[in-house]
Amino acid sequence: MRIFKLSTTLFAVQAFIFPSISIATTQETPIQSPNIIWISCEDISPHLGCYGDKNAITPNIDELAKNSIRYQNAFTTAGVCAPCRSAIITGVYQSTLGTHHMRCNAMLPKNIKPFPVYLKKAGYYCTNNSKQDYQFKTPSNVWDESNKKAHWKNRPDPKQPFFAVFNFTGCHESGISSESKYKQITENLTPQQRQDAQQLTLPPYYPDTPIVREDWKRNYELITAMDAWAGELIQELKDANEYENTVIMYWSDHGIGLPRAKRWLYDSGTHIPLIVKLPDSFNQNYNAGITEDELISSLDFAPTVLKLAGLTPPSHMQGRAFLGTDLKPQRDYVYGARDRMDERYDIIRSVRDSKFRYIRNYEPHKAYYQYMNTPEKGATMKELRRVNALGKLSAEAKLFMQQSKPAEELYDLDGDPHEVNNLIGNPKYTNVLKRLRQAHLQWVVETRDVGLIPESEIQIREGKVGARYNILKNATPDLIEQIRNTANLAVDNRSHFGDLKDAMGHTDSIVRYWALVGIGNRPTEAANCKDLLVKALVDASPCVRIAASRALLKIKEPQQALTTLKNELTGEHEWARLRAAIVLDESGEAARPLIPELKRCLTDQPNKYITRVANRTLNVLLDTDNVVK
Repeated sequence: MRIFKLSTTLFAVQAFIFPSISIATTQETPIQSPNIIWISCEDISPHLGCYGDKNAITPNIDELAKNSIRYQNAFTTAGVCAPCRSAIITGVYQSTLGTHHMRCNAMLPKNIKPFPVYLKKAGYYCTNNSKQDYQFKTPSNVWDESNKKAHWKNRPDPKQPFFAVFNFTGCHESGISSESKYKQITENLTPQQRQDAQQLTLPPYYPDTPIVREDWKRNYELITAMDAWAGELIQELKDANEYENTVIMYWSDHGIGLPRAKRWLYDSGTHIPLIVKLPDSFNQNYNAGITEDELISSLDFAPTVLKLAGLTPPSHMQGRAFLGTDLKPQRDYVYGARDRMDERYDIIRSVRDSKFRYIRNYEPHKAYYQYMNTPEKGATMKELRRVNALGKLSAEAKLFMQQSKPAEELYDLDGDPHEVNNLIGNPKYTNVLKRLRQAHLQWVVETRDVGLIPESEIQIREGKVGARYNILKNATPDLIEQIRNTANLAVDNRSHFGDLKDAMGHTDSIVRYWALVGIGNRPTEAANCKDLLVKALVDASPCVRIAASRALLKIKEPQQALTTLKNELTGEHEWARLRAAIVLDESGEAARPLIPELKRCLTDQPNKYITRVANRTLNVLLDTDNVVK
C-alpha cells in the first residue's frame, strides 16, 4: 500500500489552498493514501445553487460545496462527451491523441495509458460505474471493475485505498428530448422539486416559446434528480466511515445538452461545475469551504488525481495538476477543440483566459447549425428552425442561424457572458486579439493538432505508424507550421491568393488539401486556375481530389468534379466517402445528376453517417421528408 507523509504532500496541498495559514510540517505517523471518488454527470453547465443559480434545487451538491473547493473557472476540452472523456482519462488532448472526432475508434500508442493504470500499480482498487466512452478500446488492465455493479465496496481488503468513478447519465441531452426518459429520471421528484418554466430565464440565443421553456425546465429537474443520486453516493462514504479520508471530485463532462451549447466551444458548452472535497486530514481549517478562480481544464483531472495519490504524472500528460506537490504555474489559458460531430465536419478551436474567449473557425463557409441527425430531433432545435422560418427570431438567435461564420470570434465574458457580441474589428481589442490568436497558433504546433488532418488522410497514415498520435509525433515543426499556416490562409480572405496556388505544389497532401480548400473558398480568383484544379483531380490523396472537386463546383465547372465525386462515393476510404457526400450536399442543385449514386449510399453502407448525409441531400433534391422508408 502506498503512503505519503504529512511533512511533504499534505503540507504542499494545504499551503496551496491556504497559503496564509501556518501548518505544522512534521508528524510522527504517516497517513494512508486517500481514497478518491469521482462523481461525474453529463451535459450540465454550473446550474447549481452553490454557483449562484437561484432556480437550482441542488441541496446535496450545495452541502458538499460548503466543505470543498469550488472552482469558478473549470472548462472542458470539447463541448461533447467522448472526445472530452478520452482527454480526461489520458491527460492528453483529444486533438493530439486522434480521438477528436465524435464517434471514432483510435488506437492508443504504447506509451500512453489511462491514468488508473498508475493508481492500480500503486495499490489502489479502481472501479468505474459504468460509462467509459473513450473512443479507443480500453485496455484490460485499467479497471478492477467496470460495469453497473462496480463499487469501491467490492475491494477485497477494506483497508485498500480506492479510486472509484460513478457516472450519472440522466442529465444527457436525451433526458431532455425524450419524454419517456425525462419522466423516468424525474419520477421521484416531489412537487416542491419541480420547476415553473415561466419563472426561468432563457439565454438570449433561444426563442422564448413554451416548447423551449419546457426543455429548459427539464434540464433543471434532471439536475435535481442527479443531486439526489450524488447525495446517496456521499452518504455511502459517511456510513462506511470513509468520508474523512476520501477526496471527492464532482464534475460534468461538458455544458448543457441543448443547441449552441453541447458540441460548441462557447462557455455554454465548455464551462462546467468542479467541486473538490479534500480529506479533513489535509487541512484542519477547511470547514468553511473556499472559492477558487484559477483556470482549470478537464485535461488537468488526471495529473491532479495522481498528485493527490502521491504519484508523479508521466511526462506525456499535457494537463497540469492543480492540487498536490511541486505544482507548475497556473494556467494562462484553457483550450478547446471541435471536430466532426457525427456526420458533419466543422473544425473550430478556442482559447480562453480569465476574461476573453478567442475562436478560430477553420471552416467558416459552413453554417453554425449544420443539419445533424441527433440534435435536429430535439424540441429546441426544431423551434429554432420553425421560428427562424417565420422571421421572428431575436437578433441574438439570428446570429447562429447564419449560413456562414466569421473566421475569427472574440468575446468579453465579463460584459457579454452569452458571447453574442463579436469584438473582431473593434480596435479597442486589437492587442487582446493578437495575444489570443498567437496563443492558438502556438498551441496547434506544440500539441501537434491532428485535427487539421482530413480524416481520410488520418485513416491512411495511421495504418503506417500504428496510432494517430504518431502521425505528427515525429514530424518536423516546419511541416506542422506549414499545415497550420496553410489552413489559416485558406480561411483568410485577406491572404495572398498566390500563396495558396504555391501550396498546391507542396509535397505533403495535407498542405495541398488546405490550399485547395482556400481556393474553393474564393471562387472569383479560383476561376483563373481551372487547369490546376483539374490536374488535382488525379492526386494520389482522396482528400485532395475531393477538395479540388469542391473548388470546381464553386466555379461552375461540374462535369469532371461530379465524375470524381461519383468515384469517391464508392472508394475504399469511408471518411473520404463521407466528405464526398458532404460536398454534394453543400453543392445543392449541382448534385442532382448523382441522385442514383446518392440513393445507392442508402443501402449496404457500413458508415451510417454517409447514409445520413446522402438521405438529407436526397430529401432536399427530391423535396421529400425522408427518402429512407
